[in-house]
Amino acid sequence: MPASLTLRAATRSSIAPVPTLRNASSARAHITMSYRSALFTSAQYSTSRGERDPEYRVLRNERMNKNVLEAQYAVRGAIPLRAEELRDHLEEHGDKAGLPFDKVVNCNIGNPQQLDQKPLTFLRQVSALCDYPDLLDHPSTPSIFPSDAIARAKSLIGDIGSTGAYSHSMGNPAIRKRVAKFIEDRDGHPSNPNQIYLTAGASTGVSNLLQVLISNPHDGVLIPIPQYPLYTAALALNAARAVPYFLAEHEDWGLDVKDLRANLEKARHDGTVVKAMVVINPGNPTGNCLSRQNMEDIIQLCYNEGLVLMADEVYQSNVYKEAQPFISFKKALKDMGAPYADNVELVSFHSISKGQSGECGRRGGYFELANFHPEAEEQIYKLASIQLCPSLQGQIGVEVLVNPPKEGDESYPLWQAEVGGISDTLRKRSEILVKAFRELEGITCNDANGAMYLFPTITLPPKAIEAAKEKGQAPDAFYALQLLEATGICVVPGSGFGQKPGTWHFRTTFLAPGTEDYVNRLKKFHDSFMEKYRS
Repeated sequence: MPASLTLRAATRSSIAPVPTLRNASSARAHITMSYRSALFTSAQYSTSRGERDPEYRVLRNERMNKNVLEAQYAVRGAIPLRAEELRDHLEEHGDKAGLPFDKVVNCNIGNPQQLDQKPLTFLRQVSALCDYPDLLDHPSTPSIFPSDAIARAKSLIGDIGSTGAYSHSMGNPAIRKRVAKFIEDRDGHPSNPNQIYLTAGASTGVSNLLQVLISNPHDGVLIPIPQYPLYTAALALNAARAVPYFLAEHEDWGLDVKDLRANLEKARHDGTVVKAMVVINPGNPTGNCLSRQNMEDIIQLCYNEGLVLMADEVYQSNVYKEAQPFISFKKALKDMGAPYADNVELVSFHSISKGQSGECGRRGGYFELANFHPEAEEQIYKLASIQLCPSLQGQIGVEVLVNPPKEGDESYPLWQAEVGGISDTLRKRSEILVKAFRELEGITCNDANGAMYLFPTITLPPKAIEAAKEKGQAPDAFYALQLLEATGICVVPGSGFGQKPGTWHFRTTFLAPGTEDYVNRLKKFHDSFMEKYRS
């Protein structure tokens, strides 16, 4: 052991050199006590009695990762936390809760099965058999499970072995091949399974790609406004800069190319190294579907400006207007041909959490790389390896997503009925809510062409804006909190997603059952709120 050891702590003081000690145990003890002395004042810690100031903890804001402190995630922010408090109060006190509602409706997050969307039967049957393979040999199984679910489970067990074992870090190779076939069938262009990563939901893939992408605090990423707060949060965690570009609300939340270019140029002028562009299609929170022209404009921009294109496409099966179908960025890119098709770096994300699966808690998804340099692929693989592997049940969910029952299979009629029923229900609920919003004073709302959200604009009375300022709240957060306290309906204020200055919005899902009751409660509250704060 050297004559002295020096331990420096990022605290109020540094620790003096530690003298050589006779054995490792006493050395560790001495270092521990020295470290404590650097963290604790004499009033906070006593070495003789082992006492601490009750208010003192090592993890306090001044000692935590500043990037974590800066990150915000409105979808699970202050208003949803208050909703959970109200739900707990209702569960504890029941009829004596003293609240003007008897349940909390979580319209703040796209969590379909929390809001009573039923799981797809085939997916759950296959999952159950894979988790408990002894069922495959049980004499009653053929009378409980359809033949194609049994065959699929046997095939998957042959591919993956046990669902409790690690898989390849990129995900099971056989499942990745099926993902590649799904992409080829969808887009009409080849897909390489060795450039596909299975992930614990799309969010993990997004976070991993940003972690690889960001190399210094001057790096930035173009993100749509309004945006899903995952992106600003993930950029904050990586000490990177969010570079906003505004979607055009008056054009069904389409792309404003002029605004996009202006914001890119301004960011570069301000010293930001813009390295990528995020696109959410279909949109969250806006519910828009980009036109092919918008997509081609984006691809051209990324090619000309040297940007990685990150395409968040988790709502690709949540499309409600035949006139505006979903087109993947992979297809749009390859259809454009040279020089774009083989040069624009594209990463596309998909998930089992959305669409008709709604398996948020199962944590399954994937991303596909296109045109990435081998050096980048090597580092992405290393990051995946550090995380070991995605959930095997999530991988099974992805397999069923990309390889559903086919016509002629025993499960096909039920699968079609369930998927079609979910799609029709969501479309009808969105139409009912849009109509209701448009009938309310001061609210305008675009149709939902895709996804599972509406993002209405609300024009608030000046007195309401003043009241919000007095409470230190954004006006739309003030409205959303009062809506929650009066009705139990939990929405997310637009300020959590970003919006043009001087405008106010809120995001609501149209997943919740009982749409008529939801509308009635919302209308009653809104009329009362507007009357209360009317000039």
